[in-house]
Amino acid sequence: MNEKIADIDLSPVYQLIDKHKGQRWALIPLLQEVQKQLGYIPPQAIEPIAEGLGLFPSEVQGVISFYTQLYTTPRGRNVVRVCRGTACHVRGGKTILKLVKRYLDIEEGETTPDLEYTLETVACIGVCALAPNMVINNDTYGQLNPKKVTRILSSRAGGVRG
Repeated sequence: MNEKIADIDLSPVYQLIDKHKGQRWALIPLLQEVQKQLGYIPPQAIEPIAEGLGLFPSEVQGVISFYTQLYTTPRGRNVVRVCRGTACHVRGGKTILKLVKRYLDIEEGETTPDLEYTLETVACIGVCALAPNMVINNDTYGQLNPKKVTRILSSRAGGVRG
């Protein structure tokens, strides 16, 4: 995957930088635009962004690392979030997470090589009555069991986007 990162076309980033040239206040909107366009913020874009806005690269990196919704690695088209909250834990959430890891063949925080899935865990999804649960993109699935998880993931195979 590192080769793909090295070969990334930064021309869209330069166009976005030009829109915000010298506007230090525009760092977060610019980072969001870059991520929206490319799916993440390539590490090699940090220096040009800093230069374009009149900031130090460490300031740009500091903002990226502070906000959990900003990413410097490619993410999957489908983001699977498995709940680790108390209600989910008590009702078998740990088993659900293990099954999802095995099905996708990745660990928490990883993305499949084909960029189809990224797996995350969250402290709470907010639908405790449906525990255990997970969210894939914007779709919430509750009252999960191993059979249901397998059915959900296999029905989404092939790049269904939510």
